[in-house]
Amino acid sequence: MLSDATTNCFIRDGICARHPPCCMLQIFSLKLAKLYVDGSSVELYGYVAARDGLDPLLNYIVNVSRDDPIVVEQGSLINMTGPKRGIDLCDSILIEYDMRIKTGEQEKDDLQLIDGVSAINGVPLWDRCTFTNRIHGDYGAVDLTASFLQQAFEASVEVVVSEVHSSFNLCLVCFIRGLNEELRLFDGAIGEARSLKRSVVAVMEDSWMDLKFKVGSESSISAEHWCSFKADNHGHATQEINTGFGLISVKVIWSTLNL
Repeated sequence: MLSDATTNCFIRDGICARHPPCCMLQIFSLKLAKLYVDGSSVELYGYVAARDGLDPLLNYIVNVSRDDPIVVEQGSLINMTGPKRGIDLCDSILIEYDMRIKTGEQEKDDLQLIDGVSAINGVPLWDRCTFTNRIHGDYGAVDLTASFLQQAFEASVEVVVSEVHSSFNLCLVCFIRGLNEELRLFDGAIGEARSLKRSVVAVMEDSWMDLKFKVGSESSISAEHWCSFKADNHGHATQEINTGFGLISVKVIWSTLNL
């Protein structure tokens, strides 16, 4: 949204004054904190999503079908597939969830992990306040860790592995300067040229977003590669990283939720 400056913009000293930063919620992680079933890991499916004042439709953070559940151990992170756009926190928002543990052939045999709605109100929160809310359920609990950012822009991160010389493992982690939490964007194996899932990150005005690419294989020591991008309300920036295993292209598109 508004990644390209338009005739609606008002440029002052090279900066658009008509599309300022806004209050945003940045979700860093969802963790399977507790399990009240036998075994150390389970097959999970279901969803966690946000509803804000910009759009009443669900903005999915996690969305997993029963036909393709994810295996998660107690104490481990639940892989986040979203959000698809920034989460506006100028007013109260709702976090809606329905996650289940697959136990049998039919859905009626499955166990309810968490189910319900939680409200988050940005008014009483401090800027750059990081908090963890525990969502309790019948057969376990999930920890949601997030930050309230009073003046933030939306960064859409697009990563393409354009060349692969040999298969390698890639872990991509995002850091927002001024906050202590890390955001895992990808963790898996790369065997051929491909695009990773698009990620959306909230970054404070006048701050930077740092991306750490940790690459390696079973026969080599992992190496770290970094690239950084400064927050803006319009435009985009690109960088390329040659890892030795292949070539990675990074594009960050900046936008604002303010119309």
